[in-house]
Amino acid sequence: MKGLRKRPKWNEYFLKIAMDVAERGTCKRRVYGAVIVDQDKRIISTGYCGNPHGTQNCCEIPGPCFREVLNIPSGKNYDSCHSIHAEENAIMNAGRDRVKGCNLYISGKLLSTGEEVEGKPCQKCMERIVNAGIEKVITKTKKGVEEYLVDLWKEGISQNVRDNYKEIEKKKK
Repeated sequence: MKGLRKRPKWNEYFLKIAMDVAERGTCKRRVYGAVIVDQDKRIISTGYCGNPHGTQNCCEIPGPCFREVLNIPSGKNYDSCHSIHAEENAIMNAGRDRVKGCNLYISGKLLSTGEEVEGKPCQKCMERIVNAGIEKVITKTKKGVEEYLVDLWKEGISQNVRDNYKEIEKKKK
């Protein structure tokens, strides 16, 4: 019909908001934004990747990212990075009691190219998301919008714990 406009679907809407939130990120390599949404489609909390409150932000320090200089690949040696991930910030900003049963939307991009990147959480963030009681994580991938049921991550996390203990037992022998 003439005069009607197409409204974005809910997932597209919240992923776009997550990308806007990502613009506040302080990382020099890539920025991510997260939006926590309840079952009534209300935004409960947002978060972006950034240094802890009260500390200097990486984007305010001249020069390249020290992780790039040291050739630390993305997804590795998170202990060397001071940034708190977007998912963590969104959960901490809201508190567990407000996020249980909610959906978490994550968007991100490379700063060097502006290219959107997949927002699937790292292992540590997965653990925090499970612990917070988030129901679903929604992000963009190369295949399109993907939804991850958080309950399915629990067995993977448990298996990682069992594997770690098996490694310890092997080293004892």
